[in-house]
Amino acid sequence: MKMKLEEYRKELKERIDNNQIDKDVIEDTYTWILFFQHERLIHLIVTFFTGMGTILFLLGSLYFESIPLLLLFLITLALFIPYIFHYYKLENGTQELYNLYFELKKKWKS
Repeated sequence: MKMKLEEYRKELKERIDNNQIDKDVIEDTYTWILFFQHERLIHLIVTFFTGMGTILFLLGSLYFESIPLLLLFLITLALFIPYIFHYYKLENGTQELYNLYFELKKKWKS
């Protein structure tokens, strides 16, 4: 999904630079924004629960002094860190799409 977002942002920037803007492009951009918002919500939920699991496994391993819980903490931590980076890129990419969408609308009206 990150690659698709990046490709679409580049395509929109080229269209804006070349002034190839019409109503279909604006509607298509709005549809893609909705898709990326949905993807962002799903990743936010997954990131949240992975983070909660990571914290709970850490607390459980410290409280019960349990090696298996410590291993689960390390595994979920190894998942949580990439989730954070992925969500960060998805969030910033969607925010940039908003800006491109508003720029498209502004140029189309003028």
